Amino acid sequence: MRFKSSAHAVYNVQYHVVWTPRYRKKVLSGGVGKYAKKVLENLQGLHADIEVKKVNIQPDHVHMIIVIPPRVSVADVVKYMKSKTGKILNERFEHIKQAMHGEEGMWSRGYCVSSIGLNEKIIMQYVEHQEKKDKGQLKLELG
Repeated sequence: MRFKSSAHAVYNVQYHVVWTPRYRKKVLSGGVGKYAKKVLENLQGLHADIEVKKVNIQPDHVHMIIVIPPRVSVADVVKYMKSKTGKILNERFEHIKQAMHGEEGMWSRGYCVSSIGLNEKIIMQYVEHQEKKDKGQLKLELG
């Protein structure tokens, strides 16, 4: 596990994000899915310290693992990604607009996000034994 650093923080904040096309339409199959993956892996305009670690495209949903620094809102990142990719995919693949029945935007409104962190048991031990840790008496492996 690698930690990153910014001016005032050291962090490893990873998120598992999932979203779907509008009406859960299966428009991300074949070449569309492959192209969508490339776009998401190389999306221009994101903060320089946002890292897209993994992208998996299924015909009716997108899975991503993203590292986002604590000062940046997950909601803002997902909104930006959905907005940009929706425009790019709509311009490239005419049939996506038709599949959405004239609705604006190809993505559904919502998304699912969960954090990926250290093992809960290890964190509990760390918190419970913090005093010993501060005195240099405790040897815990984090990660």
